[in-house]
Amino acid sequence: MTSAAKPAARPANPNFSSGPCAKRPGWSPAVLAEAPVGRSHRAAVGKARLAEVIERSARLLGLPQGWRLGIVPASDTGALEMALWSLLGPRGVEVLAWESFGAGWATDVLKQLKMTDARLLEAPYGALPDLSAVDWDCDVVFTWNGTTSGVCLPDADWISAGRTGLAICDATSAAFAMPLDFDKLDVVTWSWQKVLGGEAAHGMLALGPRAVERLESHTPAWPLPKIFRMTKGGKLNEGIFKGETINTPSMLCVEDALDGLRWAESAGGLEALIGRSRANLAAVERWVEASDWAGFLAQRPDTRSSTSICLAVIDPWFAGQTEAAQRGLVKALVGRLEAEGVAYDIGAYRDAPPGLRIWGGATVETADIEALLPWLDWAYGAIKAESRAAA
Repeated sequence: MTSAAKPAARPANPNFSSGPCAKRPGWSPAVLAEAPVGRSHRAAVGKARLAEVIERSARLLGLPQGWRLGIVPASDTGALEMALWSLLGPRGVEVLAWESFGAGWATDVLKQLKMTDARLLEAPYGALPDLSAVDWDCDVVFTWNGTTSGVCLPDADWISAGRTGLAICDATSAAFAMPLDFDKLDVVTWSWQKVLGGEAAHGMLALGPRAVERLESHTPAWPLPKIFRMTKGGKLNEGIFKGETINTPSMLCVEDALDGLRWAESAGGLEALIGRSRANLAAVERWVEASDWAGFLAQRPDTRSSTSICLAVIDPWFAGQTEAAQRGLVKALVGRLEAEGVAYDIGAYRDAPPGLRIWGGATVETADIEALLPWLDWAYGAIKAESRAAA
């Protein structure tokens, strides 16, 4: 490719990080003015705000009747690990991993909980494991969207409606941007910092009736830290799912989460949020179609994430470099875009193949994605030309 001309137009918002993600359009610190700071989260005003986050989230996602939704510590990681530590044990476990976070859940199951009746179904970055091989007599742990690979599940058809095990789903970069079939799921987790652009450290844990039944009938063989305990006297601690959080939440973050939820409702609800994210992916797809150097890390079009959009460099010249050189080139490209103020934090995740990762969740404007893409051509062309000249 020849070096592209430096673009004139710039993204209005250059924040394309995959977490914490871009704030919603029009956000300013003024939205936090009514936060009950300096008040106890257990006071009536605090509990009301926390309960409102739960109620609005459940309504926006269309959480079915009989599901519980709670705010828990430590972001999506805390929510998912609460589920693993509390629910696993009575059955064998299947863990699906096709990127770093799924691999992390496998570490929890195999090395921390040391479950012997467990199986890991893996796939390399860019692919999915063989979903037809999953044993639904076991509890199954999986991500819906691989945040670090840009590979998502195409649907829930592979999940057995007659399963006897639990379907435990990490949906942190899918919730509010991709359809989730709650009839096929038993546990769903996410965090505030992804699709709605909230602040970090707070997780959401949704439990279906079968998960609640497991909690009330099963006592784990291992000790449970206080922040993981969801039952009292063998019964579900319902307070957790009414705003009585286990640890102390930030009321500033709670206010910000409410602002994101209200914006999502005003933008048209779940269908509109999904549409906004899909439009962002579509813009990148049009650009990739014409590109001679960039492609998707996801091998199948139906598994391309619309939120964590991961790009690979397909230029044969780039492929001929060592991996260390490739990572250096990508680092230089990302640094050049940051120096220009047109894109922040778009390098691939450290464990992923060298490439780019652009957040395309609902808070990102498609116009900003479209403005960014010519800058990628410019930066790659410049880095390549400089590297060749120096060789």
